Amino acid sequence: MVGKTWLATLMLFLLDWSQCMDYNKFTVDPPDDLVIFDPGHLGLLQIHWSAPASLQNETECLQRFQLEYLNTNQDRWTAIRTAKRTYSAQFDLMKEVRVRVYTLLKGPCTNGSEVKSTRYTELVQPPASTGLAGTMVRDFVCVFHKMEYIECNWKRGHKQPADSHQSLYFWHMELEQTEECPKYIISNGVRSGCNFTRKHLPDFTVINFCVNGSSAMGPLRPTFYSLQIQNHVKPAATETLRLQAGTDRQLELHWERPVGRVPPHCLIWEVEHNQKRPDGNHSSVAVEISIKCVGVVKRASNDLNAAAEADAGQ
Repeated sequence: MVGKTWLATLMLFLLDWSQCMDYNKFTVDPPDDLVIFDPGHLGLLQIHWSAPASLQNETECLQRFQLEYLNTNQDRWTAIRTAKRTYSAQFDLMKEVRVRVYTLLKGPCTNGSEVKSTRYTELVQPPASTGLAGTMVRDFVCVFHKMEYIECNWKRGHKQPADSHQSLYFWHMELEQTEECPKYIISNGVRSGCNFTRKHLPDFTVINFCVNGSSAMGPLRPTFYSLQIQNHVKPAATETLRLQAGTDRQLELHWERPVGRVPPHCLIWEVEHNQKRPDGNHSSVAVEISIKCVGVVKRASNDLNAAAEADAGQ
């Protein structure tokens, strides 16, 4: 009797094991119709795909997808899982765009296990090569002065024709379409930058820029940049300094925070002082001080100059 019970248990185990093996052999095809659409947002691209044809009539199992794309701003792959068939991601349009998608399936058709397609659908989009070589602008930089206005500047490309005409366009999530620079900076008769007010560029939002142009020889090669302006703040220098003698041969330097919209807790102060050494030469020392608005320096001679400068990291 015991032998029969043991045999029956073994047969059930083998049956369950064979079913598991069958489900482990279950395969799913990768997605179809992978496309990348550029809506003209200077780097934010839309990725679309469809479920594989073999799953068009599948209703028992949940279909999801794993999207992987090369994050060109961070130089690493980013992966997301979604039940949708579309996704928007930020790319550097001056680099290659690489995207691949897998199919994920889970439900009664897979015995509750999640099955991922062994193959993926991939799309590689090379960067645009339009425009004259060597005409991309150089040293593009934006500064958020006192958190009140933004100034972006650039230098001409090495091979940029003298008669070329440059334009700057920008886009962020609050805009329906790209807009052109509201006020250009003119240097030696040519555009070399753009001035923005706070209302044009919101903080804590990715802002995409494009500088392109034209010339008699042909179009200039476009240059793309992305940034968040709160990471490019330059506060004003403090205007009020007070130096007083303290005890123990020390000098106390007091200052007030500069005008502007920069919160006090965001400031890091640098106190720089120099003094005459016994050999007649001067030595300079810089000290960083967070939050506090008073610094103490040792007095080594009567010839001591002190200056305080607030810098939140341009």
